[in-house]
Amino acid sequence: MEAAKFDACTEPLISLRGIYKIYKMGDEEVHANDGIDLDIYKGEFVAIVGKSGSGKSTLMNIIGALDVPTSGNYFLGGQDTSSMSDNELAEVRNHMLGFIFQQYNLLPKLSILENVELPLLYQGVKAVERREKAMRELEKVGLTDKAKNKPHQLSGGQQQRVSIARALAGSPSIILADEPTGALDSKTSKEVLSYIKQLNSEGNTIVMITHDPTLAMQARRVVQIMDGKITFDGSSEEYGKL
Repeated sequence: MEAAKFDACTEPLISLRGIYKIYKMGDEEVHANDGIDLDIYKGEFVAIVGKSGSGKSTLMNIIGALDVPTSGNYFLGGQDTSSMSDNELAEVRNHMLGFIFQQYNLLPKLSILENVELPLLYQGVKAVERREKAMRELEKVGLTDKAKNKPHQLSGGQQQRVSIARALAGSPSIILADEPTGALDSKTSKEVLSYIKQLNSEGNTIVMITHDPTLAMQARRVVQIMDGKITFDGSSEEYGKL
């Protein structure tokens, strides 16, 4: 496995142990996650891949501190988030996680700069510092000239680059990318993916959720999930031989 290259004494950045997420559907129980064990280390680029209904989105919500498991433990940066309150989970999200969404999730009434500032606003960063940091992140994705524009004035690829800048603004421990190229054409998808790979090469930890095996192979490590269980965990090269 890709994770094997890390020293055995290194504590995982993400550690899931015996994760179950069970939903009631009438008289039936649906095990969206069915006993997941997974470690992800600082600096990894991991793709979690699975078809619709496989449980990958449920797992993403748990990793992203958007939901808690029915049972099991989820340690994020050494903190057990499994029984945290909504406010505690929000605090974890604000300081440890940056999100890149398929549909960008930019606020339409705010400028591009103001959208990128949002994580810093939630962190209580003062206005001047907030603006300077946001402009630096926009510079990284080549969009300083669009800082005053509204989201609808940008192309899909540009909006996703704004989403990347916003994800980086709060200096998160983990960047969680949910189908980051799903709404883009093939050329723009390659450009956005190149930004994500560049982030990883700079030391950022990336967890990418996708239904697309071809996209998953762009990561360094692939975790495949089916019927709520992990059915493969290894390098992208090994995954390509399946």
